[in-house]
Amino acid sequence: MVPLPALLLALAAAFLHAFWNLLLARARDPESATAIALVTAVVAFAPVTAATWRLDARVWPFIAVTSVLQLIYFALLATAYRKAELSFVYPLARGLAPVLVLVVGGTALAQATSAAQVAGVFLVAAGVLLVRGLRRPSRSGGLAFALGIAACIAAYTLLDKHGIRYAAPITYLELSMIPATIGYAGTVLLVKGRARVRAELGFPAVLAGLATFAAYALVLAALERASAASVAAVRETSVVLATALAAPLLRERVTRSRLAGAALVAAGIALLAS
Repeated sequence: MVPLPALLLALAAAFLHAFWNLLLARARDPESATAIALVTAVVAFAPVTAATWRLDARVWPFIAVTSVLQLIYFALLATAYRKAELSFVYPLARGLAPVLVLVVGGTALAQATSAAQVAGVFLVAAGVLLVRGLRRPSRSGGLAFALGIAACIAAYTLLDKHGIRYAAPITYLELSMIPATIGYAGTVLLVKGRARVRAELGFPAVLAGLATFAAYALVLAALERASAASVAAVRETSVVLATALAAPLLRERVTRSRLAGAALVAAGIALLAS
């Protein structure tokens, strides 16, 4: 049984993760809003990083690679929210990522796979089919973006599992986000221009940036009080939260089938974390 403090922390992290994704998806220009959010997060949490600083020189190769993965992740995410619906992209990306982690871990890294995890893969697959629907995919490329995002999440998850041994979690996250933020924000400024980026400078984008780091901090606090498997399972309720809130907040047409698919994805992820 998950201790109540850990349960509340993990649920809060799930809400914040869904919340900042909703804020970015709601922006008129998701790419510019994402650039502002990233800069806000890096600047706001620099003092926290300084206060919790712990670093081993062996971390730098991990920081270099995960920074590139984070850059690609945010670029794909922002573009996906401009081209496709969050209630489509979010559950697919979040659901397929742990499946990819499990597959790579089981094949390339020779990690054991339990019956519950295999059942989790089938639940995620069923949920993905419901979210996607049986119709031909639209030209927006939402499915391709979701797959790309999932691949990035899986890659940096496998990498960070080893890299985090050489730095404090907040230090590791901040250092990996700085190059990604500079690269992404610089590219957005170059392509879109200062005027378009400045147009997204406001409370929602700043709040999204703060929420990205706050969600991770809550996960860390939950992990101090409960097992990683239970925290991960509770955290993935964000899949259902984001999908359900996409209807009232983003005016998306979230069908019962898509909502049921998101619930199956969340249940599958819970089994994968067991």
